[in-house]
Amino acid sequence: MAEDEDIRTAETAAPAANRPLRPSDPDRQTTPQERKRAFFILFVCLLSVGMGQTLVFAVLPPIAADLGMSEFETTMIFSLSAALWVLTSTFWGRRSDVMGRKPVILIGVFGFAFSTSLVGFVLLAGYQHWISMVLMFPLVMGARAIFGIFGSGSMPASQAYVADRTTRAERAGSIAQIGAAFGLGTVVGPGIAAAFAEIHILAPFFAVGALAFVSGIAIWILLPERTRPKKMLSEKQEKQAALKWSAPNVMPWLVIGVILSLSQSIMMQLFAFYLMAELGMQGSEATQLVSVGMMAMAMATLVAQLGLIQRFDLSVQFLLRWGAVTMILSFAMLVFGGSYGVLVSALALAGLGFGFLRSGLSAGASLSVSLKDQGAVAGLIGSTAATGHILNPAIGIPLFYLLHSAPFMLGIGLMVMILAFAIFHPVLKNLRSGDTGLVDEEEEEIGLH
Repeated sequence: MAEDEDIRTAETAAPAANRPLRPSDPDRQTTPQERKRAFFILFVCLLSVGMGQTLVFAVLPPIAADLGMSEFETTMIFSLSAALWVLTSTFWGRRSDVMGRKPVILIGVFGFAFSTSLVGFVLLAGYQHWISMVLMFPLVMGARAIFGIFGSGSMPASQAYVADRTTRAERAGSIAQIGAAFGLGTVVGPGIAAAFAEIHILAPFFAVGALAFVSGIAIWILLPERTRPKKMLSEKQEKQAALKWSAPNVMPWLVIGVILSLSQSIMMQLFAFYLMAELGMQGSEATQLVSVGMMAMAMATLVAQLGLIQRFDLSVQFLLRWGAVTMILSFAMLVFGGSYGVLVSALALAGLGFGFLRSGLSAGASLSVSLKDQGAVAGLIGSTAATGHILNPAIGIPLFYLLHSAPFMLGIGLMVMILAFAIFHPVLKNLRSGDTGLVDEEEEEIGLH
């Protein structure tokens, strides 16, 4: 006992940099194998969240119709969740800088799992007439609101976790993988919903909720996090130290995030109406053709994020410039299309362009701030992702009524703005990667803990 006490005393007295690290030391460096496993766990986690997004879009409308909900009520369920996501994403990103990435990821994943399962239980109660239709609508709204409030923490905290553990040169590719996980989930979500709906129409909610719970348990047990969160500050100190959205190295990325979100909403929400108006299609025929186009778009996004970016180690400048050029061509094809083949090709190009742009935006914002602000900036960028769903009804839809191709003309203008930013803005011109510029000591420590 005395000998052990002497060892502990000597270790305490020795400088932290000189004393050996024990296997249980919280500052022990993670191995490449541990980081690879951690990134895989996060991939599966965000895959389930992405599945839950498109699952709700695919399954809830027909269920709501069966239960007597109006189109307005169903849309309100989606809109409330999106609005809450915008409001809370920044908060959770900042909290991950203080609490640590892992606790916030767990809050997000378990919040999503609980929300999805609760929506299923409330709808089941409606089907079984355990509750009235008047009570069911606000309960479904409340259950889905849990996802908007708590589920929004998983994406910014996961992105910050990856940023903490990658070098500047690796950042774009690693963050693209995180985005691809969510994207892949949105692709397979409708297929999962269709498969489980054969068991029961509400089964998809419980299946995806269970997958999210399992993912959360795996994160709890297996995800390593040895970096200490920032020291708790007083409310005044935390306010002074907080990364401000108006900061010159942050504001340009937020503007690009809003522009990109609006562009995606124009493409996603108006393509079906445009196809029906231009080609004179209705009903199931239009639904099938739109589904094929959307699948092509989603697959192209995955090719960009999991294939091209990983294979060729593309820079932020390349991603933004060529992503914007690709989108300009895509929107132009929609404006001047005229045939189904051209319109589907435009969607495929859009998937490639959005894959480049979304990865470039996340990586560029991450590289523009220090390590201590990774969670904050990820939350700020995450809050812009749903803004398009709020802006498009007031901008894109009136333009569509004025002229069917007008929203896509606006899309061309929005992409020209991103291209100009990528070429001329000093924030991007001065951006440095690990291969092209000096890296400070703090950045050299990325990926160690």
